[in-house]
Amino acid sequence: MTTVDLPLLPLGPGRDLTAERGVECPGDLPPASDPTLVERARAAKEALGDRVFVLGHHYQRDEVIQFADVTGDSFKLAKDAAARPQAEYIVFCGVHFMAESADILTGPDQQVVLPDLAAGCSMADMARLGQVEAAWDALEEAGVADAVVPVTYMNSSADIKAFCGRHGGAVCTSSNAEVALEWAFEQKPDAAGGAKVLFLPDQHLGRNTAVLQLGMSLDDCVVWDPRQPNGGLGAEQLREARMILWKGHCSVHGRFSPEVVDELRATIPDVKILVHPECRHEVVTKADLVGSTEFIIQTIEAAPAGSSWAIGTELNLVKRLASAHPDKHIVFLDKTVCYCSTMNRIDLPHLVWALESLVAGTVVNRIEVDPDTERWALVALQRMLDLPGRTSRD
Repeated sequence: MTTVDLPLLPLGPGRDLTAERGVECPGDLPPASDPTLVERARAAKEALGDRVFVLGHHYQRDEVIQFADVTGDSFKLAKDAAARPQAEYIVFCGVHFMAESADILTGPDQQVVLPDLAAGCSMADMARLGQVEAAWDALEEAGVADAVVPVTYMNSSADIKAFCGRHGGAVCTSSNAEVALEWAFEQKPDAAGGAKVLFLPDQHLGRNTAVLQLGMSLDDCVVWDPRQPNGGLGAEQLREARMILWKGHCSVHGRFSPEVVDELRATIPDVKILVHPECRHEVVTKADLVGSTEFIIQTIEAAPAGSSWAIGTELNLVKRLASAHPDKHIVFLDKTVCYCSTMNRIDLPHLVWALESLVAGTVVNRIEVDPDTERWALVALQRMLDLPGRTSRD
């Protein structure tokens, strides 16, 4: 991963290609060392035909995205895979929790492949099942568990989704988090002191949704730190809280700062700040627009020519938007331009290896969720699907 700390400048005609342009890294990703990889990938896909269905998350490299049959956010892609029962193999160019969701939602005869098992998600890894079970025990000891409904973000492992399913909770995406929280608070109408939500694993999405969409105050939110005894919270704090936020965050969205927002407003005339709700609260409150990955894409597509945008989300997507919309000035909302180290793991050599292995009759890096975990994760997912105004966008 290359990081370069240089001034941000908008893309546009007459640019100096030797300088930082807002979305380009000097020493950027090199081309594939084997010039035949593109042709090998095409040949393998053609040989497999309808037996394979390749999914590409928006945050993936262009060299991989070009081979995706569909692109999108994690839950949309998992549903797309479920809608292709004729495909024996689902090759998911994304990260581990996404491949798990695809395995949960697809049929028993379909096999899900993750080309590189190192492609994980740092946010999802911040909430381990043992930690969450220990937190629930502590909530029971504090006498508040009966009032708590767990809600987990789609960006979580299958066993965390299953935990929520077992304990009367649900899954949410960044598009329907508001509706999911409203539903959760309605589940415990008779709880002493009112219902509470344990929100996993991204504290920022939980806080931003509760405060900016449901009208709560920051004082209604407490942060549960799994590395501290009893989460670092006293029983009285737990009793008074409405939102118990897990101390987790996205390593990309968490790095954007309010200072850079101020700097960009001072240096780029009429710039619009567009960010994902996984960003910190102080960044989101300074932004012009906040929304999911699909919302960000749609906003840029609808923006007028000549408009200027600073986007706070993963760099591969920002670069792709800048390339697709040369009539707009688009920059990355950070001076240090770098990729998500895990979202960027799937590269062309791994994809070719996975596809050629399938052609040879060998299934590599299969992702399988055990039946009990799958059962309860499906319960939590179905509760989300049953929400009014549901959406499949994260």
